[in-house]
Amino acid sequence: MEWRLDKDSVTLEVSSSDPTDGASSTEKITHLFSGRERHAVNAALAAGRPLLVRGEPGVGKTQLARATAKALGRRFISKVIDARTESQDLLYTVDAVRRLADAQLVGTSGLDEGEALEERLSELNYVEPGPLWWGFSWTEAHKQATRSKTCGAETPEDAPNGVVVLIDEIDKADSSVPNGLLESLGQREFAGPLGSTVRCDGAPPLIFVTTNEERSLPDAFLRRCLVLHLALPEDDSDLTAWLMRRGQAHFAERIDDAILEAAAKMLIEDRRAAQRRQLSPPGGAEYLDLLRALATLGETREEQESFLEDLREFTLQKHPRDGFG
Repeated sequence: MEWRLDKDSVTLEVSSSDPTDGASSTEKITHLFSGRERHAVNAALAAGRPLLVRGEPGVGKTQLARATAKALGRRFISKVIDARTESQDLLYTVDAVRRLADAQLVGTSGLDEGEALEERLSELNYVEPGPLWWGFSWTEAHKQATRSKTCGAETPEDAPNGVVVLIDEIDKADSSVPNGLLESLGQREFAGPLGSTVRCDGAPPLIFVTTNEERSLPDAFLRRCLVLHLALPEDDSDLTAWLMRRGQAHFAERIDDAILEAAAKMLIEDRRAAQRRQLSPPGGAEYLDLLRALATLGETREEQESFLEDLREFTLQKHPRDGFG
């Protein structure tokens, strides 16, 4: 089992689908690990603590978690947080709607009541393991998912090297969510359904938590985490080099350096304009979107160069244009 991150880069395969015809495609992207990222991940592994990754959108927080799972040979489980998320959702959920529907179906079918009926409508048949359950005990989570008929293609042997769990954008939720996870993260166990206890019974999961800093997190939660701050370089020349390195990692065979540099300078110009207006600026994600569009629409350098200014408006300038430039 890999207990140390020592790779400089990994290649990830990201699937996307076309909603018009249902077709899917796979794109390969490369994540470049910085020295700080490797040190932070290794510190979290050694300390047995979650790694809280802070930074603006587009700096690579989510991709870092996926890339780490790939580099360590671990299964990847994620949960994107929103305003309706509760801490319980990260442990397990109960499909009360399906249970009620089954009860109504049984009631209209005229089946006899008794132990068989009680077993059929047992709450355990409707409990779906959440990401932390899968992280703490893959085998037990698989058993429960099989019982509740929510198991996909997973098998009990799918996580021999452990699990990387991503709790993405925790700042979208109320403070009750991080507060509700304190004991689970600290003790690596939680109260399961019907009085049971779910404990970590194998390799401890490596837990990533990301925040875009939209809401402050409770001090008690921060104390249970190691923290990695990710930020784009402030100096324009450093930022240009940073962007180009990532552009080269993704599109080296499809876009030459002159186009990568021109796109980087466009992003920096629009980024500074947005910052002056105190608006969220474009970052690494927008830069890669622009390059992806260029690589798809233009086969030659000349074609890509001709598309640059037109695509800039849609990929980099996401606020009303008054005041740009």
